[in-house]
Amino acid sequence: MSPAGGGGRSPLRILVVNWQDRENPQAGGAEAHLHEIFGRLAGAGHQVTLLASGWAGCAPTAELDGISVHRAGRRYTFSLAAPRYYRTHLAATPWDVVVEDLNKVPLFTPWWTRVPVALVVHHLFGGTAFREASLPLATATWLMERPVPRVFRHTPTVAVSESTRDDLAARGMSAERIDIVPNGIDLGAYRPGPAAQRFEIPTMLYMGRVKRYKRVDLVLRALDALVRRGRRVRLLVAGKGDHLPVLRRLATQLGVTDHVEFLGFVSDAEKADLFRRSWVHVLTSPKEGWGIANMEAAACGTPTVASDAPGLRDSVVDGLTGLLVPHGNVDALADGLERVLGDPGLRDRLGAGARSFAEGYSWETSAEAMERFLIRVVGGSWPG
Repeated sequence: MSPAGGGGRSPLRILVVNWQDRENPQAGGAEAHLHEIFGRLAGAGHQVTLLASGWAGCAPTAELDGISVHRAGRRYTFSLAAPRYYRTHLAATPWDVVVEDLNKVPLFTPWWTRVPVALVVHHLFGGTAFREASLPLATATWLMERPVPRVFRHTPTVAVSESTRDDLAARGMSAERIDIVPNGIDLGAYRPGPAAQRFEIPTMLYMGRVKRYKRVDLVLRALDALVRRGRRVRLLVAGKGDHLPVLRRLATQLGVTDHVEFLGFVSDAEKADLFRRSWVHVLTSPKEGWGIANMEAAACGTPTVASDAPGLRDSVVDGLTGLLVPHGNVDALADGLERVLGDPGLRDRLGAGARSFAEGYSWETSAEAMERFLIRVVGGSWPG
């Protein structure tokens, strides 16, 4: 990015409010997005501060990617702790803009700051909250999302995908007032390897947090279907999460323990290597903001078979970078995986298309788009 101040622009003083920073043990794709985007803005000379929740044993402040991080409260108390911490420690700073990075549930920043607010939305849970959390917590999440269109109706907004913008519009927000700034990809770190590098055994890969709403159980059931069809295949599940014990039990019940490996946490280097060596990536969430793992796989030249669901249909182009199948249909999922695994020509074509598609996205481009958006907000030219 060009240094802030270039072309007569003054550096912005930006306060980002998000539930987590990237060091949080619960961090995922939304936190990667935050640090990739706003770390680049900080590197360009903008003053970026992040207010996020803490966790047991964490430092109260940190410097990450050029971002000054302040931590207040914990995962389930942050919505109360954030406004109080802001008033006590941050309100005196003459911020140009407060960015609410809406991840999990809204914090309703327009209610507790007089600074211009911009909203960044990954996705809203809606009814999918009931597939992950307990009934009381899911109900609370669902209820807290209900006022979003009213509270943020006149707030300059960025969505990370067409699906997220459509969701916001369906809830009553104006689509014309919502910019799209998609997630980027590190095209240097995620790149294809030699064809000979692929695993010898036809290998499917799930990469991500292991949470109930991710529906990795569907992948295990598809694996079972493929094994029963006589296919030589294995599944790698890479990532950590509280749903791992349930999936291990399901693998035992299905009798596929010899065909699946639960790898747990993997480093960034290991992640890229797994994407390069696997034959196909699979993601079966009912809803995502974007599906960054699909793009990481694509950048490595590996096609994805995914649910035809919001967010995933933005990051997988059916028939070009992978295949989309009806969500929850195990037979259709198994059929799609069997097609890709069993047809080298199709697999190579999809892999080449995936890399070509990924090359249209970069974190640098996304950060520049976010910078332009924030300059418009601060300059009072929104919507343009």
